[in-house]
Amino acid sequence: MLALAWPMILTNVAQTAMTATDVMMMGWISPDALAAGALGSNLYYTPMFFGMGLTLATSPMLARQLGANRHSVREVRRTVRQGLWVALFISVPLWLMLWQAEAILLLMGQKPDLARVAGHYVHTLQWSLLPFYGYIVLRSFISAFERPGWAMVVVLFAVPFNALANWCLMFGKLGFPALGVAGSGLATTLSSSVMFLGLIIVVLREKQFRRYRLFGRFWRADWPRFLQILQLGLPIAAIIVFEVSLFNGAALLMGLIGASSLAAHAIAIQICSLAFMVPLGFGQAVTVRVGRFFGAGDGEGVRRAGWTAYALGVGFMTLTGLVMVLAPHFLISAFIDIHAVQNAEVVAHAVTFLIFAALFQIADGAQAVGSGMLRGLHDTTMPMIYAAIGYWGVGMPLGVYLAFWMGWEGAGIWTGLFIGLAVVAALLLWRWLTRARWVPAELA
Repeated sequence: MLALAWPMILTNVAQTAMTATDVMMMGWISPDALAAGALGSNLYYTPMFFGMGLTLATSPMLARQLGANRHSVREVRRTVRQGLWVALFISVPLWLMLWQAEAILLLMGQKPDLARVAGHYVHTLQWSLLPFYGYIVLRSFISAFERPGWAMVVVLFAVPFNALANWCLMFGKLGFPALGVAGSGLATTLSSSVMFLGLIIVVLREKQFRRYRLFGRFWRADWPRFLQILQLGLPIAAIIVFEVSLFNGAALLMGLIGASSLAAHAIAIQICSLAFMVPLGFGQAVTVRVGRFFGAGDGEGVRRAGWTAYALGVGFMTLTGLVMVLAPHFLISAFIDIHAVQNAEVVAHAVTFLIFAALFQIADGAQAVGSGMLRGLHDTTMPMIYAAIGYWGVGMPLGVYLAFWMGWEGAGIWTGLFIGLAVVAALLLWRWLTRARWVPAELA
């Protein structure tokens, strides 16, 4: 499990580093540029994550097919082909929607000057959707063979490329035009294209992958398989959107409480997001491991793989939670000067939030790995329902009640986040205990 997961974890961290680079360089232009970039990013990422959820369905499908027959060339090729079809299918309507970014932001009441700059940013950023989704499909393909290191190599190359492209296109370096925030969107599109092209080269040249001829007869349809990807992927997409919208909503609520609470919340979330890359990696790895054992009809292998990932993911998050409780000032000092008088209120709020975040970490790790375990069993519909219940039926209403009616303010929002995640994690664990016990019977 560790051998499969660590390249996935580093890949996730590297992709996070690319986003951090974009934000950092926007801040170098001006505060208004950073604000416009944040508006554009918030508008872009929710539909982007929805489409990503659809393409992620290829991972458990490929793992199960290889588990049932490790020499299954035709089935694997058709699944990858239809996964790429789905990527194109979802990109087109998202492009049409995002092209109206400025109008959408104006309807949301944003300032016209910020909406205009954000619209220009999204116009260059939106074209990254298709190559990024293509990268996700090919990453699922190589991960199903338990060789995710190639994806890590490609992303580690893309990180400095993204930084260089941002520098050139945003600030007009090395003879390129200075495009400002729009240059960052173009840099992201180019970086996503590099990632996709990198994996295309890998699957065309690597001996183990070359025999599958993934792009042969690319335009040949397989509508039952296409619909199967959508059927499996739509609940995955919905789960991601429920979670992303929960955290976006929490940030908006923090803004209503006060600027210092919002700043402290942003710090605590950044710390949690970095730690989350580890259980996210274990969740991706366990989908492959469980899927392969599931395809082979090996119930004991399914259970062993699932519990191994669960112990590693939750165990790691427990350790990070202890660090948040025992050394909060050390973590906060990476973001602001904790000794500056003007930052005292932000630091105090951030210390409080990190105490709640310690519990939040454990629940978040449990739901990330638990979702991956069930995804390996092709079980996505019930987890989607659990996510809707936990995030928006429990977490958000409870957070609003505690923050504004009970006077807990930011602590109330974080309590709601923790309880919502804990509900989802508990329901996913119960579902796993029920499903994993009957795997051989389901395949009989």
